[in-house]
Amino acid sequence: MTTYIVRRMLQTFVVIILLSYVCFYLMTLMPGDPVELMIQSNPKITSADIERLRTLYGLDQPAYKRYANWVSSIVQGDLGYSRTYRVPVSELIGPKLVNTFVLSMSSLLLAILIAVPLGVLCALRAGSKLDYTVNFFAFAGISMPSFWLAIVLIIIFSVTLGWLPAGGTSTIGFEPTGILDGGLDRLKYLILPTLSLAYLSIGSFLRFVRASMMDAMRNDYIRTAKAKGLPRLAVVWKHGFRNALIPLITIIALSFSGVFSGAIITETVFAYQGVGKLVFDSITGNDFNVAMVSFVISVSMVLLMNLIADILYGVADPRISYK
Repeated sequence: MTTYIVRRMLQTFVVIILLSYVCFYLMTLMPGDPVELMIQSNPKITSADIERLRTLYGLDQPAYKRYANWVSSIVQGDLGYSRTYRVPVSELIGPKLVNTFVLSMSSLLLAILIAVPLGVLCALRAGSKLDYTVNFFAFAGISMPSFWLAIVLIIIFSVTLGWLPAGGTSTIGFEPTGILDGGLDRLKYLILPTLSLAYLSIGSFLRFVRASMMDAMRNDYIRTAKAKGLPRLAVVWKHGFRNALIPLITIIALSFSGVFSGAIITETVFAYQGVGKLVFDSITGNDFNVAMVSFVISVSMVLLMNLIADILYGVADPRISYK
């Protein structure tokens, strides 16, 4: 197992380097570098100033040299400076990561708590009215555009009923007197984006659980467990559900990788100050350092979650070996 993990970590490191360079190179091809933006905002700038600024930002060097300089700065702990927000990237991205982590974990846990029991129940009662009803809402969640669902939730709960705020992360100017006051204020702004992301995930989770559970319950070991007189709960959860976990682990691990990358569309619609909205703003504003750091974090999480999923396969199914 140790050899396998070390080999996968080395592979992960190589993939991160390759993908980060590809992304770096593609971003250099984007129209409008920082100097061009300065030229547009200051018509009195001279050609000597332009040349000096290009040298200062390293824009006169080829892409591979600029990438090497960027990597060396990252290794030394310098994430760069945000041109849009006028602060170091390390100070900017930390709070955004916390906000995205809270939102993504809340929606992911809510989706799992709802989808897993419903998926198992639908598998045990396949073809029933409950199965058809639940699957109808599951397919609706899979097919529904995220921006449309977010707008509908805002119209219903913010505009029509006035129960919840339409967007934001916390009340502007609000100074909490304690942790409870601050938590309740943040919770109001967290409910709608959490419901939006959770509903979009419930459908896919539920369908995977249902299909895997139906396959597991048809196997011979289930009939053997029933023949031994084991309780129904033990047959369903200990023998059936455990063997149905493999596909579920895969999709949850891939979904968990989005915990630190953010949901760009949902965070933008709700004006939620997370990594997703930060990436959107940095790309539209040509904020190179912020976009690259966010991309590296996202790629690293996807690869790390894949590794964790592979390890969990062996925990869920002892027949899987990594020798």
